[in-house]
Amino acid sequence: MRFEHTDRHGFLLGFIDFFTAGLFFLFYMPRGLQRELEEILGHELQDYWKAYLLGIPDLFLYTLVWMANVSEELKGKAIELGVEGPYTSFRHMFGWNVFGLLLFGPMVATERFFDTLNRVEIRLNELQQAK
Repeated sequence: MRFEHTDRHGFLLGFIDFFTAGLFFLFYMPRGLQRELEEILGHELQDYWKAYLLGIPDLFLYTLVWMANVSEELKGKAIELGVEGPYTSFRHMFGWNVFGLLLFGPMVATERFFDTLNRVEIRLNELQQAK
């Protein structure tokens, strides 16, 4: 699979997501991002909309843990592919979203997530082209 979207601007996506309380990703995630993540990680993920709905009763803690777990898996894939850091991770995603909530932390976490994703997709494209 050739990845076409390797220049996503994570800070902008995080800004939009922050001010829509996660609703933005309900529309953005199923439009290809979730399939790309599943392709990269090698397994199906729980649909983001399900994680979002399950997060409503606990103030989106479930949704945050879901995203932090995906971040940790993406970090593992980046390391496996030899992509240079800094990487997203469970700790980075969770920490910035919880402890940095009042300081635009979710935007910082989302920017790092998409930066790592972009670099992984670029590396996978390079490997595919080399074949």
